[in-house]
Amino acid sequence: MTAVAHDAPPNATLPAAGVRSRVTVPLRFPDGYATTAEVLTFHGLTDGKEHLLLALGPWEQALLSGGPLVRMHSECMTGDVFGSERCDCGPQLREAAERITGEGGFLLYLRQEGRGIGLYSKLDAYALQDQGLDTYDANLALGHGEDERDYSAAAQMLQALGATSVRLLTNNPDKAAQLAALGIGVGEKVPTGVHLSAANSRYLAAKRDRTAHTLDLDIAPDAGTVPAPGSTLAPGTKAGPAAVAPSGKVAPAPAVNGRGPTHEEMVARAAALVPGLRSAAEETERLRRLPDDTVSDLEAAGIFRILAPAAVGGYGLGVQTYGEAVRTLARGCASTAWTAGHLAEHVWMLARWPREVQDEVFTGGPMPLAAATSAPVGAARKVPGGYAISGQWSFASDIMHSQWALLAVQHDGTRLQALVSLADLDLIDAWHTDGLRGTGSNDLRARDLLVPDYRVMDWAELSGTDSPGSRIHPDPLIHARMATLLNLVAPAAALGSAEYALELFRDQLLAPRLKNGAELRQADSPLAQARYARAAGKVAAAQLHWQAALAAAASPERSASGPADGERAAFRLALALSAEASQEAVRTVLAGSGGSAHRLAHPLQRIQRDVGVLLNHPTLGIDPIMEQAGRGLLGLGFTSASF
Repeated sequence: MTAVAHDAPPNATLPAAGVRSRVTVPLRFPDGYATTAEVLTFHGLTDGKEHLLLALGPWEQALLSGGPLVRMHSECMTGDVFGSERCDCGPQLREAAERITGEGGFLLYLRQEGRGIGLYSKLDAYALQDQGLDTYDANLALGHGEDERDYSAAAQMLQALGATSVRLLTNNPDKAAQLAALGIGVGEKVPTGVHLSAANSRYLAAKRDRTAHTLDLDIAPDAGTVPAPGSTLAPGTKAGPAAVAPSGKVAPAPAVNGRGPTHEEMVARAAALVPGLRSAAEETERLRRLPDDTVSDLEAAGIFRILAPAAVGGYGLGVQTYGEAVRTLARGCASTAWTAGHLAEHVWMLARWPREVQDEVFTGGPMPLAAATSAPVGAARKVPGGYAISGQWSFASDIMHSQWALLAVQHDGTRLQALVSLADLDLIDAWHTDGLRGTGSNDLRARDLLVPDYRVMDWAELSGTDSPGSRIHPDPLIHARMATLLNLVAPAAALGSAEYALELFRDQLLAPRLKNGAELRQADSPLAQARYARAAGKVAAAQLHWQAALAAAASPERSASGPADGERAAFRLALALSAEASQEAVRTVLAGSGGSAHRLAHPLQRIQRDVGVLLNHPTLGIDPIMEQAGRGLLGLGFTSASF
């Protein structure tokens, strides 16, 4: 282990710095978090650089108490501005702003790019890291020190405000040592979160092993393991090691320290993917399928494991976690949310099959990905050893990344489901649509394809509360009717999309614009205020219906016999009303966003198209849902078996 230490001068040798200016600046981060900072500049700093101090939250009270929370954050243009995942700087900056706002203190933004070696040299070091050097050896190879940062100016800034003792938000022991040597008491070292991504795991391991950063990664540096991208772990939480599959994709271990992720951890993983999904949304539409990197990120975050039983490598989480994860992903890209939701659901469907099938498809490593389609139903005829199936099936979402297909077929008036290897089917490029373009929902075709008996099941048995898998796995959700999850994805994606649209609308209204030399905001217009309130109200209504649906969905997890008719009716009705309110919110936002929102580069036009397609899905057909829901609520019984 290499320790970085600096011999800092004693406090008496530092000249006094003075406050040069103060200005109030409202801050808003890409994830929507907002706070207000009093930004201070200084004269007399020893290095002559333009460092900033952001006073956040109740900083005066914290200063009087003798323990303001302080973060010394070195500038990182690639991470702070462009969202680079090669480091953890951007997430640490965002975390520090919120934590310091909550407790009161100072965020020192220090102009020391690349550990003090400068932006160009840092990028040169990145190139060397791509050849195998770690972050420290790359700096040395360029003729720099491992870490050239000096915190004398930071000490001067704190002294100028009378902060002689602080609580330091850091995982870096060198920062605390330098401040102490410079006369600033460090009463407590407060660890930051661990912000893991597939791109920065080696970087974080180097910081831990070379310079004693207090990072509990639980990763052996020489094990070739890569953590789930976008994972944000609280201080002290261990990140379970991930295995690298032969494909090079990341397959996380099914459990973290002997357990799977909690509901909150799983939703946080989905949220961490949102910025990347937004960045990739145009490419996703252009490809008419999910980019390979997106699928790898979903896999690495464990999205496909959410519903699968623990015995096959899943997390065994419930309907609420699943629904919230899909909703969260839709705040980045509706096509991704739709596709990921169905792929996760289809893993759960495979766990309902008999053991012979499960032994075949769950062979370790990544979860088996399968597309499923029943439109239109194909034909099956009994032959020795199995069934010969024929047909052309449409809307096979993300068949481009699947290994299996679950196909609906009819035999002597009985609906069956056939599990078929994708290699045995013809793939037809038929997905040319105006919305949900990135789902890759192409057609499949087979003619007299032999499917062995063990891979053909009666749909009624497979989709009911007593499937073969329910006699294998103890997980409560395996007893739920399959329709519970089949009906959840479209309204979840619609709600997440509406929430994204409202976020974009808010940003647009609050953005200052110059007109005739004056700075104006749309938000200052009473008409814009009223329109935003109307859109926000519709999103709130959609959220309330969504919450009611998730509450109703909990009942099948508690009862092996499934929900009563009234519960089923309330569930489907709430989902339909949530999706309908989501679409109305998006329309309201578009109507108030001007002509620029219809440019193809603007995400709002894509959101409108995606939600339009979602509302045309059979699971959200409002008229038949209203009819059947009314029958169920009145106790008249359903006339549609699939409701």
